Amino acid sequence: MKTECFAQHKMHKIISLLITFVGVALLTFMIVVEDEPGAIPLALIVTGLGWYIFTRIKSNHRRV
Repeated sequence: MKTECFAQHKMHKIISLLITFVGVALLTFMIVVEDEPGAIPLALIVTGLGWYIFTRIKSNHRRV
């Protein structure tokens, strides 16, 4: 049970960080090419970070 939960939380953390990094890369690309940030990269960054923080809090809560 604990191993499954640990693997699931690890997977969620990896996916959320991947979404965040894609958002940062897309934001950088849009700033360089179009000279202004777009809404989609910002939404990816906020969603990825929010998901990461939520997963982090939830995994720490389960340990106690």
